[in-house]
Amino acid sequence: MSARATAGPSTVGQATTGPASAGPAPADAGSSTTGPASTVSFAGPLLLGVRHHGPGSARAVLAALDAARPAAVLIEGPPEGDALLPLAADPQMRPPVALLAHAVDDPGRAAFWPLAEFSPEWVAIRWALAHDVPVRFIDLPATHSLALKEPRREAPAEESAPAPVSAEDGDRDGDTDRDTDEVTPVVDPIRVLAETAGYDDPERWWEDVVEHRSPDGSATTGAATDALAPFTALAEAMTVLREAYGDGGQPRDAVREAYMRIQLRAARKEFGDGVAVVCGAWHVPALAARTTLAADRALLKGLPKVRTEMTWVPWTHRRLARHSGYGAGIDSPGWYGHLFGAADRPIERWMTKVAGLLREEDRFVSTAHVIEAVRLAETLAAMRGRPLAGLSETTDAVRAVMCEGSDVPLALIQDRLVVGETLGEVPDSAPAVPLQRDLTRSQRTLRLKPEALERELDLDLRKETDAAKSRLLHRLRLLSIGWGEPAESQSRSTGTFRESWRLRWEPELHVRVAEAGVWGTTVETAATAKAESGALAATALSEVTALAEHCLLAGLPDALPVVMKALADRAALDADVGHLADALPALARSLRYGDVRSTDTAALAEVAAGLAERICVGLPPACTGLDTDGAEALRRQVDGVHSAIGLLVAGAATAEGLRDRWGAVLRKLAGRDTVAGIIRGRATRLLLDEGRLTEDEAARLMGLALSPGTPPTDAAAWIEGFVGGASGGGMLLVHDDRLLSLVDTWLTGVPADTFTDVLPLLRRTFSAYEPGVRRTLGELVRRGPVPEGAGNYGTDHTYPGFGPGLDPERADAVEPVLHLLLGRTPEPAEAPA
Repeated sequence: MSARATAGPSTVGQATTGPASAGPAPADAGSSTTGPASTVSFAGPLLLGVRHHGPGSARAVLAALDAARPAAVLIEGPPEGDALLPLAADPQMRPPVALLAHAVDDPGRAAFWPLAEFSPEWVAIRWALAHDVPVRFIDLPATHSLALKEPRREAPAEESAPAPVSAEDGDRDGDTDRDTDEVTPVVDPIRVLAETAGYDDPERWWEDVVEHRSPDGSATTGAATDALAPFTALAEAMTVLREAYGDGGQPRDAVREAYMRIQLRAARKEFGDGVAVVCGAWHVPALAARTTLAADRALLKGLPKVRTEMTWVPWTHRRLARHSGYGAGIDSPGWYGHLFGAADRPIERWMTKVAGLLREEDRFVSTAHVIEAVRLAETLAAMRGRPLAGLSETTDAVRAVMCEGSDVPLALIQDRLVVGETLGEVPDSAPAVPLQRDLTRSQRTLRLKPEALERELDLDLRKETDAAKSRLLHRLRLLSIGWGEPAESQSRSTGTFRESWRLRWEPELHVRVAEAGVWGTTVETAATAKAESGALAATALSEVTALAEHCLLAGLPDALPVVMKALADRAALDADVGHLADALPALARSLRYGDVRSTDTAALAEVAAGLAERICVGLPPACTGLDTDGAEALRRQVDGVHSAIGLLVAGAATAEGLRDRWGAVLRKLAGRDTVAGIIRGRATRLLLDEGRLTEDEAARLMGLALSPGTPPTDAAAWIEGFVGGASGGGMLLVHDDRLLSLVDTWLTGVPADTFTDVLPLLRRTFSAYEPGVRRTLGELVRRGPVPEGAGNYGTDHTYPGFGPGLDPERADAVEPVLHLLLGRTPEPAEAPA
């Protein structure tokens, strides 16, 4: 079929028309239905330089393979993936997918090789499998590339860990140095060629010269030799660029290219010169160079190794975008997928997709809009001298015709269509760690399909299926597999039986699953083992209480005894009231959630009650001698303890006794001058809200706190504690004129030289109020106090708008409405004696 050559490999060889081909490749192999009618003989290996993830390159590779009919196909990629290549022909395999390689002893050391339907490598693999042609990967093995890659560093708790970076960057628009995981500047050959051709946008140049070519890879249909023309031109251009820029800032490319040359020599010995190589266009000159086997082996000598495993994993279009950090080199994978999949009239079909999306979002888009948008895009392309309307022309046309000049719906089109949320699928026969298989089974059983598009999930924990979903998601969070994150419920219900989650499956979660596989073979056993290990390793009491809460939410009864023992030990040894106050709210929430999940929490209740008792004893002394930051931190802890004690239910008598002891503690805090003002104010407010303090007593304490002898900063701190935050303090001032009068009188009496010191505290306090509350307070203060005995407000009230006291007749009129809202039947009135 091919002329044998003793010289080194050429880029595409000397093409001549040969005998008729055996027929076009099957449609499911991605072959072109308009391919050439004859094969091409070539001298030397056929080096097909491509741009990774380019539909034009993919069509050109398909046309070249159809024309040349090589005896073997070699592809840039890790050789460990050779055994996985047959899975590409499985009907369940749906791109985008990626080869995932990870170190066995350190799963966090991982890399991906993503492939889309329009990737030239994927097209070449499918063509080879459809034609029973041997296909192999020839890039540097993952056992070496992962050994050269730094292990992933853990991110801070409040940040997500950085995603693993692909081992490949075929477009060289910024690569990742595997020693540092930092992006290093490299030459971008596409940009250089575009600038040479007079383009300021490399994407636009590439679309014009490659992506908008006809399906056979040539500018015009016809001779089979045209199928090789794009590769000849690219090879010549890359040769010139390599001569000018050398390795382009990537010295490790020399090692990779040496290994690829060795594999190419081995393939030529086995199959002769009739082999085709699909690789990044940048590597073509290096593979065509004349080097010795000894020189190439010398470059590979002494490379480190790690034991690796490899499998196929689903990928997403979003992860193919350049900004995701995987070196895919395309900003618009959805658009490229459309170009590759559209058999004809791509612009018309694209506009139809856009119109469908906008209609789903309740925007009026008619058929006339589609027609006008197509015409405008084609007109713009003609005015700009482009062979076909590209993404910029279609975007401009959509903005003008369908979006009425607005970029808001255009952002939706960019996200849903230009980038896209397509998630690939991998067959069940693909290798996977046992934990991944158990997770997949659970997802199918619970009908929780992983999706690339973020979605909300509301659960009713009274239903067994929903409770099982909740347990699975909580177990995955415990294993640091962030598929789901708790979200605010969209339901009006505030009951503890409701849970809301925000789900989104990211490809790098497969690495997280592989990492978590060291803890067990199922999600439950792995989460149990990690919880037990975390309890033994935790040093802070709050860490153990948070872990206990996770165990209850995740339904891990086997881990709970270990966690409870660690919790009891830490609680007994920790004498810091602040640590105890931080730990108690989590325990209270655990008891609450344990109750709705029918979990035995008796041991947890005992520990929580003991913590509450120790807090009641140690809190008053801890609230003295504090600076501003310490007082604010302790104020938040007091709020947390108050809410926790309200949730504790260890028996009616015990709970009532605990509430009484906590009320006594709050009274001590409210009445001691040595306690920081913000804490005294908060204690007074909590007592007032609980009904343990009358309005007269609250007014007396406020009067003392705002007396002339109190420093203005202390008084402002008291006010912040009493009426600050989102605790309804503003409404309290609106409805109680005595408190408002006290605050107003104190504020107007603050000396001018100290007013600037208290102003930040007051701004922080009152800025948290809702606009309506602030407006009402301002209106009351603007009216000013009413003199005693004036008007209809009596002598006890000083501000207009407040009545002289409770009006029984008006209050009784509200009672039937309250009964109706509460669904209660009013009790019959007693007959007068």
